[in-house]
Amino acid sequence: MWATGLRLLSWACLVFTLGMFGTGLSDLRQMSLTRSVENVQFLPFLTTDINNLSWLSYGFLKGDGTLIIVNAVGAALQSLYIVVYFCFSPEKGAVLLKTIALLTVLLLGYCYFNLLVPDVPTRLNRLGLFCSLFTIAMYISPLADLAKIVKSRSTRCLSFPLTVTTFLASSCWTMYGLLLQDLYIAVPNVPGIVTSLVRFWLFWHFPTEHQKPYRLLQA
Repeated sequence: MWATGLRLLSWACLVFTLGMFGTGLSDLRQMSLTRSVENVQFLPFLTTDINNLSWLSYGFLKGDGTLIIVNAVGAALQSLYIVVYFCFSPEKGAVLLKTIALLTVLLLGYCYFNLLVPDVPTRLNRLGLFCSLFTIAMYISPLADLAKIVKSRSTRCLSFPLTVTTFLASSCWTMYGLLLQDLYIAVPNVPGIVTSLVRFWLFWHFPTEHQKPYRLLQA
């Protein structure tokens, strides 16, 4: 029974999380058609990519196939979005600088966890804590737009499909983490559930017929 539930949750995590990452394909299509990055945010691509690579390292260290597949595909997609954004961005210098800065942070983190923390259980705990805190920050950061949404009484800056997939993915990852007794997986996805519920309320309170894509900073 436990193994069956874990397998079902694993597949649900794969499907819903890849669906969440796939919402960026609309941005990719827009950039390709217009050959412009207007109304497309770059930072979410970059931070999500770093988040995926961090969780990918955790997945390899833990030997969790679900984490490995989801974050490998997610990192590949985010990297593709970054490359396309860079190609059509008029501010290539700024984009390159931000990319190098975060990649440097990632490299320093890799050196720290692999060279200065030789004990595997300790490394797993510290890496899990880092991934959890980074994911929580990514889930919470979009709430900064709440004031703008309430003031404008419009949810045009939110994506309903992304909200649905984020809610489903976060719920599945929370249950998956609890089933594995891994709080580093379970806890950081709780804010994803909460922020999705907040956005559902906003869609109900400020309905709009036409929406434009908005990318969540997430894992």
